[in-house]
Amino acid sequence: MQDVKTYISEHKERFISELFDLLKIPSISADPAFSKNVIQTAQKIKETLLHAGSDVVEICETDGFPIIYGEKIINKKLPTVLVYGHYDVQPADPIELWDSPPFEPVIKKTDKHPEGAIFARGACDDKGQMYMHVKALEFMVNTNQLPCNVKFMIEGEEEVGSNNLGVFVANNRKKLANDIILISDTGMIANDIPSITTGLRGLSYVEVEVTGPNRDLHSGLYGGAVANPINILTKMIASLHDENNHITIPGFYDKVEELSTEERAEMAKAPFNLEDYKNALDINAVYGEKGYSTNERNAIRPTLDVNGIWGGYIGEGAKTVIASKAYAKISMRLVPNQDWEEITQLFKTHFENIAPEGVTVKVTPHHGGQGYVTPINTIGYSAASKAYETTFGKKPIPQRSGGSIPIVALFEKELESKTILMGFGLNSDAIHSPNEHFGVWNYLKGIETIPYFYKFFTELSK
Repeated sequence: MQDVKTYISEHKERFISELFDLLKIPSISADPAFSKNVIQTAQKIKETLLHAGSDVVEICETDGFPIIYGEKIINKKLPTVLVYGHYDVQPADPIELWDSPPFEPVIKKTDKHPEGAIFARGACDDKGQMYMHVKALEFMVNTNQLPCNVKFMIEGEEEVGSNNLGVFVANNRKKLANDIILISDTGMIANDIPSITTGLRGLSYVEVEVTGPNRDLHSGLYGGAVANPINILTKMIASLHDENNHITIPGFYDKVEELSTEERAEMAKAPFNLEDYKNALDINAVYGEKGYSTNERNAIRPTLDVNGIWGGYIGEGAKTVIASKAYAKISMRLVPNQDWEEITQLFKTHFENIAPEGVTVKVTPHHGGQGYVTPINTIGYSAASKAYETTFGKKPIPQRSGGSIPIVALFEKELESKTILMGFGLNSDAIHSPNEHFGVWNYLKGIETIPYFYKFFTELSK
């Protein structure tokens, strides 16, 4: 594949232009106002897969947004790689914090991306990384270098919990049969330090509602005599961590995987500069569970965080009321062996039990998923490692991620195949935040590296 760099150089501007076209479509799955845009994006993905060389591409309807399935089968005796990605994106709010409109992609230089980065919602998560695989297929087909079979499954509900993906996978095991699953929805340590994600945390996401009086009350006439749901909610949330930032929910840690001293020592070998980390976030200190390093806290330890909290009057000026209700959205990142449904129930029971008299509490589970750890002694990992070593000139570091891709555990259960996570984004790319971006170099490097995975996986499978 010595001509892959030449191919990318010749088609660079088109590759970027095509990604721009995808990024201009606001495929926000969480907001019904953008449903037509999500459907439009699905149709666009179908067209791009056909153009890239897929022989069959289908838009598969679900009870939610459709899943695009594509395939290029060259010989049923050869291995099959199943590529997963998603075409939906997070909401762009708060819009006012974007330096440029979130759905008008532009290229700007940054400290981490001196060659330029593509700024747009979905640039890194996951349209840019997903589209690398489409362009890698195009290269392999157009140069007659596709060494094995490939299938694509691109969904439109990842950002809202992939509620319909499980049913689709269970009902299409034969269609989706594969030897390895390949996903680029993660990142790497740095552009000069490639890494392969070998672990993902699970997730439990809930919404809580605290109700006090049957209406908003005058804070002068009723203050001090009636339970204030906002005050109560903040106290309840504060009680969920102790002085060591240890989560206080009974049973929460019962099944937490404790890594050995040796494993933690291996993790510590990954390059990390605490001062750079703090400077990048403009904070003067890190914060978290006592007894663990920053990289351990955000990768191998479970967490509980408030993602949003509201209630009462938040408009201009003053309105002196005791709100009838207060709300919060809470996510818990889980480690392997913690079952997300069990944790959700533990949270619900505990949160209801700690509510004082004078208020009622409602806990509504939203979505969740299991954690996942992939071994590094497999053919798939070896193929990915050799691919990175070929294009980066150095072996990648295995690294556990703090993020969650709940469907990875689902794939192993339903399809009985392992997943390889080849991410090319950086932690600084601001996914889920204003000014999300993806380096042009990273985008093109992904297109260059992915074909080598196919090559080495096919060779190692013989």
